[in-house]
Amino acid sequence: MKRVYLIILISLAVLVSLAAYVLVNFIITPRPEDILANVKNQFKVYSQVLKENELIPKKYTVEGYDISPPLKWSGIPSEAKSLVIVMYDPDAPSGIFYHWILYNISTKVNSIDENVSKTSITPYGFQGLNDYGNVGYGGPYPPEGSKHRYIFLVLALDKNLELKPGVHYSEVLKAIRGHVIAYAKLMCFYER
Repeated sequence: MKRVYLIILISLAVLVSLAAYVLVNFIITPRPEDILANVKNQFKVYSQVLKENELIPKKYTVEGYDISPPLKWSGIPSEAKSLVIVMYDPDAPSGIFYHWILYNISTKVNSIDENVSKTSITPYGFQGLNDYGNVGYGGPYPPEGSKHRYIFLVLALDKNLELKPGVHYSEVLKAIRGHVIAYAKLMCFYER
């Protein structure tokens, strides 16, 4: 009888472990800090309109024109095969809110202009669905009376992503896990 209970307990432990593995690797969207956990190499990202730890100009928010800001970067590793841009709000009441995902950017590109079209295929690469449910950039719009952080990441990958244009940001984040070889980060704020 003890042997039967032991077999049942071991079987349950294996099932729980397998379920946890499936959740973490295939269902739950990885958080940016998890994606960057073991990435040591960094490069630079900057913008003539965004400054580290300063407010995002209203023009680039839902209250303004809701257009993407220009970004530039330098120092990507020579072994990088493609780039990804992610913009997110880690302070959203419901958890991380993803505002923008632009992927399969050529490593020959070192900047993007203001107001990238809100289409799945752009001159820079592919755009995916954000948390607003739209393709492309969706500007900041924190709850009334709050100040949120908005983080822009430029990620250098060791491969091109085999994803179609217009996929949900979660698909991109799952696909880049384990393939980020360097990153750049710019953090700004917006408040209402």
